[in-house]
Amino acid sequence: MLPRVTRPAFRRRSPAAAHLMSDWPQIVGPVLAAQTMPQRLVGGTLTLGCSGPVAMELQHLGPQLIAKVNGALGQRVVERLRFVQSAMPAAPRRAPRPAPAALPEPVNRALDSVEDPELRAALARLGRGVYRRATGS
Repeated sequence: MLPRVTRPAFRRRSPAAAHLMSDWPQIVGPVLAAQTMPQRLVGGTLTLGCSGPVAMELQHLGPQLIAKVNGALGQRVVERLRFVQSAMPAAPRRAPRPAPAALPEPVNRALDSVEDPELRAALARLGRGVYRRATGS
């Protein structure tokens, strides 16, 4: 029953290509993943979309990139790379940092008794981090 269900999906995209599409950032790392996007894998040729200037650098990194991809797939699937120019999606925006948590009065009193200013500042940062996590902000 399983082959009958999966056959239509695998006709459109092989399991190896699906793995590449879904796990691309983990396979090549965040820097290359931000500059490239796998588009298709046909006959041992992996087509990568990238911005124009990146293609030249990727040609030089080709053997290492092929080895890294094949290592992630667990078999020799990719033999060649093909680069096509495409617009890359914008990087996701990071959420703003939450405001520092206010320290309880007993902690502030304890910090006031610490004479070393660097140690006092480090302990205050630690306390704000602890109380921020405890309050879920």
